[in-house]
Amino acid sequence: MQEAMIYHSDNPIKLNYTSKLVIKGLALSISAMLFLSSCERHYLPKSLGYNRIVLPATSYRSLPDTLPYYFEYSQHAQLLKDTSWIRDRFWVEIYYPTLKANVHVTYKKINNDEKLLREYLNDAYVLTSKHQLKANAIDEVIIKTNTGKTAVIAELQGEVPSQFQFTITDSTQNFLRGALYFNTKVNNDSLQPAIEFMKKEIMHMINTMEWNPKK
Repeated sequence: MQEAMIYHSDNPIKLNYTSKLVIKGLALSISAMLFLSSCERHYLPKSLGYNRIVLPATSYRSLPDTLPYYFEYSQHAQLLKDTSWIRDRFWVEIYYPTLKANVHVTYKKINNDEKLLREYLNDAYVLTSKHQLKANAIDEVIIKTNTGKTAVIAELQGEVPSQFQFTITDSTQNFLRGALYFNTKVNNDSLQPAIEFMKKEIMHMINTMEWNPKK
């Protein structure tokens, strides 16, 4: 059997032929492992991000005079009839297709009935209060609109289905309520730019609202 001589420092070490083959095999195995590991792809998890939201331009038009109220709403929104099972003829939806946002508007006639007024106010309060289980906070303010109307505005924080609600009444003839909804499963943190945009849109509706004396 042949012998091979290798040197380490100053002392020669004798290896037989079989040992030499073992060393060559180990070297080839290590080289193959290094080659495979260098070719291995490393995947890093993507960081969490928010969906890109394109906000429509601010341009407005007025509601038709077939309703007992009117206000200005976005040129980019659609005026739809209410589709709920308890719908009324003067209930409408202002739908923003690009945002999948919907402002649900309901209207009731009071006819100088104080009992009816209290009933409608209580109903509006109950509807807002139903969100308390998921809401981090509910902030209510009373404002005077640009047209001299008194409006109650409720702003809801947290993972709630409706983030902004309002009521307007003249206390004698007309009672109107509005509520904002998004037809999407995206969480409210991701929707925040759209929510803030819709708050401004609704405030424009409120500040331009008038009762229609023909109805």
